Amino acid sequence: MVEYKLPPELAEMARRFEREGGVPVPARLASTVVLLREPFEAYLLRRVATMAFAASMYVFPGGGVDPRDAGVLPGWAGPAPAEWAARLRLEESVARSVVCAAVREVFEESGVLLAGPDADSVVGDVSGPDWEEARLALIARDLGFAEFLSRNGLLLRSDLLVPWSRWITPEFEPRRFDTYFFLALLPKGQLTRDVGGEADATEWCSPAEAADGRYTMLPPTRHTLLELAEAGGIDAALAAAPDRDPADAIRPTA
Repeated sequence: MVEYKLPPELAEMARRFEREGGVPVPARLASTVVLLREPFEAYLLRRVATMAFAASMYVFPGGGVDPRDAGVLPGWAGPAPAEWAARLRLEESVARSVVCAAVREVFEESGVLLAGPDADSVVGDVSGPDWEEARLALIARDLGFAEFLSRNGLLLRSDLLVPWSRWITPEFEPRRFDTYFFLALLPKGQLTRDVGGEADATEWCSPAEAADGRYTMLPPTRHTLLELAEAGGIDAALAAAPDRDPADAIRPTA
């Protein structure tokens, strides 16, 4: 068992939930992507103070599954949805939505697109005005992710995602998520961009430094960084991933 000190506001929330006999809200399905680059750095963004969840905390790019992530099958490369369903122990449509959400969210929040014109290539620079217009339309939910890929002749590169873990928000929190964590390498030719909106700062930092207490973050983020630091490098982390069970949910308690 690993213990972490809760931020004061979360500790008080937990005490109040216990004291008042609170009823947990359902956990919403979500995806998070840990972007990695050499020399062994992870990408973090800090949520703005007005966010309802993880306000002013450093997190990985990610967010909730959009219903359209499950409703429309985009062009696809890499392991098929059925293979993802077996790996994540989910129904096929749900597994597909989790993978789609991971790729969509990392594009929305960091400007990195894990897609390409075919199964062997990845799109290059996606920082131009047309890409930015599409990114904003995705955030506003005016554009579906499958439609976005189709318009640009792209396939979702599911093989660029490596499943790592699954975390379910503690029962005392008013906003709860059932989140699948993935690793992904920053594609060559692409750069992360501080695209604003839900974040007011971004950082590339080694996992060990990021987890040493200098950044305020929730336990799942810190624990993941510590696991990566223990692996010692990107290649070692990717080699360790197949032996992990990304469907075995970690359920923190206060």
